[in-house]
Amino acid sequence: MSEQIITTQTVRLDVDAGADPAAVIGYLAEVLQAAGRTTDAADLTRGALDREAKSATGLPGGIAIPHARAESVTEASLAMARLSAKVDFGAPDGPADLVFLIAAPSGGASEHMKLLSSLARSLVRPDFVASLREAESDERVVQLVDEAINPAPAQPAASTAAATTAATAAATAPASVGVASSPSSGPAVPERTSIVAITACPTGIAHTYMAADALKYAAERADVDFHVETQGSSATTAFDPQVIASADAVIFATDVGVKGKERFHGKPVISSGVKRAINEPDAMIAEAVAAADNPNAAVVAGTGDGVPDNAADAGGLGVGKQVQQALMTGVSYMIPFVAAGGLLIALAFLPFLGGYEIANSTLDTSGALNDGQFIALNNSLWDLPAGGLGQYIGAVLFAVGGLAMSMLVPVLAGYISFAIADRPGIAPGFVAGLVSVAVGASFIGGLVGGLIAGVACLWIARLPLPQWARGLMPVVIIPLLGSLIIGVLLYMLLGKPLAWVTDQMTDGLNSMSGGSAVVLGIVLGLMMCFDLGGPVNKAAYLFATAGLAIGGNAQLEIMAAVMCAGMVPPLALALATVLRPRLFTEPERENGKAAWLLGASFISEGAIPFAATDPFRVIPSMMAGGALSGALIMAFGVTQRAPHGGIFVFFTMNHWVLFLVALAAGTALSAFLVIAAKQWSTARKEATAVPELETIAA
Repeated sequence: MSEQIITTQTVRLDVDAGADPAAVIGYLAEVLQAAGRTTDAADLTRGALDREAKSATGLPGGIAIPHARAESVTEASLAMARLSAKVDFGAPDGPADLVFLIAAPSGGASEHMKLLSSLARSLVRPDFVASLREAESDERVVQLVDEAINPAPAQPAASTAAATTAATAAATAPASVGVASSPSSGPAVPERTSIVAITACPTGIAHTYMAADALKYAAERADVDFHVETQGSSATTAFDPQVIASADAVIFATDVGVKGKERFHGKPVISSGVKRAINEPDAMIAEAVAAADNPNAAVVAGTGDGVPDNAADAGGLGVGKQVQQALMTGVSYMIPFVAAGGLLIALAFLPFLGGYEIANSTLDTSGALNDGQFIALNNSLWDLPAGGLGQYIGAVLFAVGGLAMSMLVPVLAGYISFAIADRPGIAPGFVAGLVSVAVGASFIGGLVGGLIAGVACLWIARLPLPQWARGLMPVVIIPLLGSLIIGVLLYMLLGKPLAWVTDQMTDGLNSMSGGSAVVLGIVLGLMMCFDLGGPVNKAAYLFATAGLAIGGNAQLEIMAAVMCAGMVPPLALALATVLRPRLFTEPERENGKAAWLLGASFISEGAIPFAATDPFRVIPSMMAGGALSGALIMAFGVTQRAPHGGIFVFFTMNHWVLFLVALAAGTALSAFLVIAAKQWSTARKEATAVPELETIAA
């Protein structure tokens, strides 16, 4: 039937479909075309091979699940081949003899996710896989797969005795933490170890659920009480607090951050990516059981009592990964201050409010405009300065925006420390940022100071104190000692060297002004597009925003170059998804729609979803366009007085038309390069795939 995902027409048993994944995928695509499920087998094959190039789809146990969305697919479909000669799809334990090609329409995102996750969860069941290998007919395969993807309601009373027995056994499987050794007498078996797990992958489709089920079956084999929370694309049902309270250990099998990590504070933890949970579930369960009995095991650093106990190694994550997560946490908390402060300053520059001259004027206690120090705004609105209400509001907006911008380094350092040491690290981190500003170490001092403050707080948390004193740790002892340590280090030891590094970087960039202005624009453009919101991007951005406080035409040109280059990546990728949509996946095309607004607003992070999946083609292409835009801005002499806002603060530019020219040139260049890079890669894949397809067709 047409509404079935799999039919006997899309099943092939004991066939020789080729010697490599391209041939097998092409064979199954032809099967789907013959069944009327796709209008273009080659198009489907290209999509599946493109997905295969990003990550191998081979699974342990001799299984492979290549999959793709394609415009040529008419309805969500599944083709299956049981191969007579195994083919290597990149699984850790060897080649596969069971291959499922999942095909979904380009607009069928929900169907694709449901199909993929349902099938994937079934493929970790040994009994299901064994049944597929033993199936004697196409009809039996269709029945098995259909039951796995669309579970039938509970069996009626007329079910066979075997089915009834199995259902009864499943329904009565013990869920308590302890079982007796016999129904009558004898000593009780000790309580079973209770483990909870979180699984999550970036897309939240297949691997999230496969890891969950692999761990579940491993726990059954180990006779362990097990509960799992899948933080995937479907709705997440959070653990009952009692389940967490009774758990002896926790497993984090994730490739992304854990939502609600603080719930597991103090629990022994084993951490890994989702693939290890799929490939080595028994080993992870064994490690979790061992951690539950090990008083020195790593534990989850949460906010239970505010003290990050013994969490330095985060249950297995490397030091480099932890540092990267901490830096990105600080940056993510800093961005709202940049946006709020920068846009308030930009609004103050509106002609009917303060105008550009507001940057050189402030308000005194009487509300009069002057050239002195800003003190307070405690006058009545009825006692306005000479410029009237508009000028007064402009001065207020400029003052508030400036205060918000002054918080950038303290917030950066504070939340870097928070990412390492949790809440007790916030105060020492903010102190590190404030001291960095005071000694002139600025952004670099905030980065280094935040890291040192977080590590110091972790060290203090491990001090052997009496139980009565531990209650004072999060609110008194850690903030006090942490602030003391980082303050002394920055003032007496690290402040001047870090300030020297900052001055050298600033002087080096400033020295490129004038005759080297175009070179400076190229350097800033490359920096802005190198890591799309990462440390290098932020170094260039904070250099530009710091220059705004100094004033001068050169500093304003630097701000314009940084803003224009930072807008290029999301706009270029949005344009590329419109010009050549088939080179991008369905999620990327959806991200492309949002990237238009993100790019126009100067939010470079809108390009991250594209760069994360294809960095070697996306990032160089974006850097080329950013360099061109930065160079043109400096050549044109465009200035920008606002630190954020994109095209929405055009009124703060001296030549906004030339700004748009530079932006359009960089966007067009990056879009062309990324399309060319992806097209070249696709052509290479087709060169290997098409001969096999032609052979099959012949």
